[in-house]
Amino acid sequence: MKGGEFLIKEQKANEVFIPEELNEEQKMFRSMTVDFIESKIWPIVAKIDKQTENPELIPNLLNEIGELGILGAGVPEEFGGMGVDFNTETVLSEELGKALSFGVAVAAHTGIGTLPILYFGTQEQKDKFLPGLASGKIKASYCLTEPNSGSDALAAKTKAILDGDEWVLNGQKMWITNAGFADVYIVFAQVDGDKFTGFIVERDTPGLTLGDEEIKLGIKGSSTRQVFFENVRIPKDNLLGEIGKGHKIAFNVLNIGRFKLCAMVMGGSKKAIDIATNYANERHQFGQAISGFGAIKHKLAEMATKTYATDSATYRVADLITDKITELKEQGLTAVEAKLKAAEEYSIECAILKVLGSETLDYVIDEAVQIFGGTGYSEEYPVARMYRDSRINRIFEGTNEINRMLAVGQLMKKAMKGELDLMGPAMKLQEELMAIPDFDDEDDAVVFFAEKKAIANAKKAILLAAGAAAQKFMMDLEKQQEILMNLADMVIEVFTAESALLRTEKKMQQDGAETATLQILMSKVYLSDALERIHMSGKHALSGFAEGDELRMMLIGVKRFTKYDPFNTIAARQQIADKMIETNKYPF
Repeated sequence: MKGGEFLIKEQKANEVFIPEELNEEQKMFRSMTVDFIESKIWPIVAKIDKQTENPELIPNLLNEIGELGILGAGVPEEFGGMGVDFNTETVLSEELGKALSFGVAVAAHTGIGTLPILYFGTQEQKDKFLPGLASGKIKASYCLTEPNSGSDALAAKTKAILDGDEWVLNGQKMWITNAGFADVYIVFAQVDGDKFTGFIVERDTPGLTLGDEEIKLGIKGSSTRQVFFENVRIPKDNLLGEIGKGHKIAFNVLNIGRFKLCAMVMGGSKKAIDIATNYANERHQFGQAISGFGAIKHKLAEMATKTYATDSATYRVADLITDKITELKEQGLTAVEAKLKAAEEYSIECAILKVLGSETLDYVIDEAVQIFGGTGYSEEYPVARMYRDSRINRIFEGTNEINRMLAVGQLMKKAMKGELDLMGPAMKLQEELMAIPDFDDEDDAVVFFAEKKAIANAKKAILLAAGAAAQKFMMDLEKQQEILMNLADMVIEVFTAESALLRTEKKMQQDGAETATLQILMSKVYLSDALERIHMSGKHALSGFAEGDELRMMLIGVKRFTKYDPFNTIAARQQIADKMIETNKYPF
């Protein structure tokens, strides 16, 4: 399945990868990472947060986890890494997402700090830097953002001028993660005023200075500083990639970054659920544990349902990328080239996951604080820190607003290039709207017949709204941000609901329906609510530009395409919560 093709093509359950299928090696990596985080990180999280008092703490922990091979898991063996597959990298990211500020430092080092050199570096640059980056002996940082260029990264003002055999850099970067202890900085600057270009700058280069540690709302253990370049002279050979092609480095690295951020925050959601469930079982009010109250059960079940759906979508995309890497390698690309192109192919899905994961985590942790009540507002308890730390994820790796517009924009671009046939199915919907609705009875022989039909219809609702918007605005659609974000919400919901359904169906195929009772309930609860949200987003999008009979006809269509027979979601959530209460954790 090509990137974005989920909107017009049905993927089969036996074609997806689910977390229940992790092999022994992947489980070993997971166990090793869990042991490190539980023994080395959680006992000292308060100390880690006092970063200015303990500036060597995170660098030393990076050395320790580097010795386990985790920092170099995704780096090819020829450069001192372990060369694991992308599904295994996803497992590691999920567990590192439970490590709070330390996880941020690891993600910045292994992702945006290391990948630019791995993907775009010369052989000499790779040989020089990658072994140290893989082991943790060299720490990396990524300098993109400037005071006046946040989301508009290409508007950077930092300049690079070639002077003989050296580049001279002048400018300022801000919000730079790992800046306080990094040995290598990936820096973006303008050549000749408008050629956005990447460079490698080493820490001890004269003229490179750092601002004070930022005082932040959350992730207080993460080093975040401004980086200043005043006549910083670096060798000509430290040019990264091609002059004027820095956007390729920035955007392609962000595809992987967005995916891994989702994997990490999904792991964070599971950790928050464990903590909240445990507290709900221990906290007694009115003569019983608060976990026995319906309002708390609803919260626990909804936290688990959203996390289960996010988990399903994450590993679905991980496997799409893994399969694409294999396909491209068979066509003759190197492992590094294949990984880069595979992530680019699924840039739409990566943008979707970034929004989905970060907003799921915010919901889960907000409810965890609510379950803790007044104690949740106290820094003595872990959820206060998690609440503060979670907020950055909707800003990291491109804001969620940018990623929403990116997802829809990329879909439209692929359609205009002929890579995805979105307009054909969208045009056919005009005929379908005029036809008598199909009220076929459910086919009991088909697993999830009603749910699959609901997913297929929800995709029609998206095509209807997106097609009408494209016809109305043509090339100006990208300026209609409110409409684009409504369309994006529809796309995110349908991809997530379908992912949960596919995972549950595959588990049923492998282990029998009786083993997936609660997963079935979670999939149906998520789908039921998602369809209501899709209907609302579609109504808002269409009302933003259509009117009169045209609007009425399309609203009827969106309503028809988001129907799903009601069922007792209260009872379903109670059963989901009961399992969580029994096991005292997120058990799915």
